[in-house]
Amino acid sequence: MNKSIKFSSPNISLSDTKLVTQILKSGWLTHGPYTQKFENEFKKFTKSKYAITVSSCTAALHLSCIATNFKKNDEVIVPAMTHTATAHAVEYTGAKVIFADIDFNTGNLSLENIRKKISRKTKGIIVVHMAGFSSEIKKIKKFCKQKNLTLIEDCAHGLGTKSDGIHVGNFGISGCFSFYPTKQITTGEGGMLITNNKKFYMKIKKLKAFGIDKDIKDRKKQGEYDVKLLGFNYRMTDFQAALGYRQIISYKKNLKKRKEIAKLYKKQFEKFKFIKTMPYSNNCSYFVFQIFCKHRDKLLKMLKHNNIGVSVHYNTPLPKMSYYQKKYKLLKKHYKNSYKYGETNISLPVYPELKKQNINMICKKIIDFLKHEK
Repeated sequence: MNKSIKFSSPNISLSDTKLVTQILKSGWLTHGPYTQKFENEFKKFTKSKYAITVSSCTAALHLSCIATNFKKNDEVIVPAMTHTATAHAVEYTGAKVIFADIDFNTGNLSLENIRKKISRKTKGIIVVHMAGFSSEIKKIKKFCKQKNLTLIEDCAHGLGTKSDGIHVGNFGISGCFSFYPTKQITTGEGGMLITNNKKFYMKIKKLKAFGIDKDIKDRKKQGEYDVKLLGFNYRMTDFQAALGYRQIISYKKNLKKRKEIAKLYKKQFEKFKFIKTMPYSNNCSYFVFQIFCKHRDKLLKMLKHNNIGVSVHYNTPLPKMSYYQKKYKLLKKHYKNSYKYGETNISLPVYPELKKQNINMICKKIIDFLKHEK
């Protein structure tokens, strides 16, 4: 049996854990200095005007939908192939989620997909940058401006992803990032919301902390504040922020390594017609490296048997999920690309500690297996 290869490995150093321990011992676990440090460094990395830590990417998406006033009888378009959080954020507001099929060659919404789903009730679009590849974001932004639609970016896979030199998350009213353990950087659970709109930023700041109108540091009298909005408790702890801060300041090295690993995968797989991959892009952050093939489920079993950690992003299109199927009675024929994507994709590991010999072994196992199966 081969030595185990993990699907993901958090980039957390001994000095990072020591810092977290110091914060835990200090007793200052929230509202601390590392929250602001993390936000400032994230702004710098993405070149956005504002950044706000939150408890998850789902929280960032939910807050974005609330702050843009999605409500009952509104419709919001989202990809049929994404994590359920993208659609749930819309449903929480009472608005109706409208699923659009993806472009199988990119895994993302295209403007053509979106045009098919527009109605007089459409108020917004949430795009996802699948696996770190940017969607047609400039075209979609232009379309949203013409139609007076709110654009929100789900950047859960997109830390380090750019479109024409601009970091994703800067095109819509907000960009929502995830720091789940498998992501490019992690805070355990946690997320970040970026925006370039000051009024929106101020509203999000209040909404993420119960609707309270003043930060602790801004209160002239202890305990004196007002609640002006029906807000939530979507804050990140300071020790989580410290983890995120330490990782974002060194993320350029992480990102460079991810691209090198993606090139190694691409070079080995591109010789074989029975394995489909995306074209290599220097603008992709390579959250994972996806391949597409027949016999996907058999391949997954073989890799598991050989202790090779892989994942699927994603297996089941959202229109097939019981909640959405029961509520909206959605037909498979309208989401053919999403179903095909779900049946054929495998996400291979991409993290800095992954060795070239590991990549070579993963590729050899996959190629040898699929040669036999085809």
